[in-house]
Amino acid sequence: MKRAIPCVLMRAGTSRGPFFLREWLPADDTARDEALIGAIGASDLLQVDGVGGGSTLTSKVAIVSKSSEPGCDVDYLFAQVGVGQKSVDTRPNCGNMLSGVAPFAIEQGLVQAQDGETTVRVFNVNTRSRIDVTVLTPEGRVTYDGETGIDGVAGTAAPIRLNFLDAWGAVTGSLFPTGHRIDRIGGIELTCIDAAMPLVIMRARDLGLTGREAPSELDADLALLARIEAIRLAAGQAMGLGDVSGSVVPKPVIASDGDSAGSITSRYFTPRRCHASHAVTGAIGVATAFALPGTVVSGSEGRPGARVISVLHPQGRIDVEVAIEGQGAEARIQRAALVRTARKILQGELHLPPYVFSQPSEGDKSMKRLIAPAVAAVMAAAAPLAMAYPDKTITLVVPTAAGGGNDAMARTIAQKMGPLLGQTIIIDNRAGAAGAIASEFVARATPDGHTLMFGYIATHAMNPALQKLRYDPVADFAPVGLVGYSPTLMVANPNAPFKDVRELLAQLKAKPDQYMYASAGNGTAPHFAAELFKLNAGVSMIGVPYKGAAPAISDTLGGQTQLMFPSFFTALPHVKAGKLRALAIAGPKRSPLLPNVPTLKEAGVDGVDVQQWYAIFAPAKTPKAVIDQLNKALNQVLADKEVIKRIEEHGADVETSSSGTRSSRRPRHRRR
Repeated sequence: MKRAIPCVLMRAGTSRGPFFLREWLPADDTARDEALIGAIGASDLLQVDGVGGGSTLTSKVAIVSKSSEPGCDVDYLFAQVGVGQKSVDTRPNCGNMLSGVAPFAIEQGLVQAQDGETTVRVFNVNTRSRIDVTVLTPEGRVTYDGETGIDGVAGTAAPIRLNFLDAWGAVTGSLFPTGHRIDRIGGIELTCIDAAMPLVIMRARDLGLTGREAPSELDADLALLARIEAIRLAAGQAMGLGDVSGSVVPKPVIASDGDSAGSITSRYFTPRRCHASHAVTGAIGVATAFALPGTVVSGSEGRPGARVISVLHPQGRIDVEVAIEGQGAEARIQRAALVRTARKILQGELHLPPYVFSQPSEGDKSMKRLIAPAVAAVMAAAAPLAMAYPDKTITLVVPTAAGGGNDAMARTIAQKMGPLLGQTIIIDNRAGAAGAIASEFVARATPDGHTLMFGYIATHAMNPALQKLRYDPVADFAPVGLVGYSPTLMVANPNAPFKDVRELLAQLKAKPDQYMYASAGNGTAPHFAAELFKLNAGVSMIGVPYKGAAPAISDTLGGQTQLMFPSFFTALPHVKAGKLRALAIAGPKRSPLLPNVPTLKEAGVDGVDVQQWYAIFAPAKTPKAVIDQLNKALNQVLADKEVIKRIEEHGADVETSSSGTRSSRRPRHRRR
């Protein structure tokens, strides 16, 4: 794997990020994404090990290549890299980064510059839409200097005109993907629109807001953020986008009146924090909803022809020129255009850290050819020593955030298992997408036993049943062994206005959609248990998914959400400390650790029986000798009285299995 690659760092619109030619990056998409994670430094919130700036606005990447699309000059693939998590999302587009594509393409020789100005037709791969981008090129050279200013950027620069030709319905296939211009979700009216960027637009007054709040004020209102996220997830399903808990689209927007008949005020979310200014693609979507009749933010009746709509944001405004064809219900958008600026910051060689790659570096191929015969001879003469495993640090990937039950069990096992194997075992938390991000990473890791996964019911049972994945839970993994089981506990914030399940049911029936439950993410056991409860009790609650049990529990402790269905292992310490109230066990029997807590069936709600299991996996094709060695060490750890006590004190049952036994088979034995 190449560790040093060419790169151009640019400020584009109100965003910043590295620009790459496609040929500069690894050809394999998995390796490409790992390179982008290393370039940005996505592993930590400050992104100190990369060129990111600790914000989604500075964690963006543009990948450019010669286009194979008829009539287009270049292809532009946008990638949103995670902040504090190793993720890459290529579902959305970014209009700000788009403003840097044409000057980058011209300077890299993909497009011949004209004297005066040059228009580059860009094909956005993410949304399969075309945009004409016009830049100033006096004497056939790109210039970044000029007198145009845009709100949110200091100074002035040369204007770059973006003309969106066919961005309407580019992601979902329809401008109004739900089939309606107004929907009702979570008790409020909203408009789901796909115009350059899928948006969920809500009126500020319906949320008890003025719409003029500062981003910091909105970000500090955790209850509001939880409500917006719950609405966004439901809207994503209604728009045909499926489970969007691990995606940045659709983006929520809170809209209110502007300062004139031709303006609208917008607070744009990215999607879980309010944007410091506004995204270009988001501005086009807001302007489109404002220009067309029948939406929650429709302005005066649109007339055919071009008009300028001002989208007011926290740092100023974005003027969008919208061309409308037809009137009333037949009105539609022909094109939308606006002006941005860009600046090249630096150009050179970007060095990538080795820890982001799941495949080892290729190294010096010529040297490999020279030493290969000698290595083969030594290996043949010392066949018994060929399985000298492990010979380096082992990584145990945990698919949830640090601090939750999965993380605690994994760390307990790693601490004891490392000395048995003679190597350090480090924990790598890769939360998101109900464990899919971690699962994909491990499935594609080198099958040598140095990358393992702490899997559980969500990653290998629920997730595959609920969504299309880029990994096979059976074919892509080799089971190392079971760890144990844990029942699911229904808990509530102690200040919630109900003391037991009976009172909760009365509240939910009297005030539907007034209570929120937290989960470790869509497709996880806490999410599944909550939805089973809703179904069998005939009640309604708003679900708020988090990237792991730890942040979900944290918000339930803080009162931002009122309920949760965590594992017994995760919840018990907080119940014992009086910080959570145990309402019921979502299982077949009571627990001796909480003998006074009834089962949900005893409390009047039958059919909610969710037992969580945990196991360690290796990538498929890991040598059997390695799997057997790992299984032996794991079972030895799980026989340790200290480990058993720690796990059982949290309400989980330790359970072991022979190597290669999948969780669906009967385990070898159980310790209680």
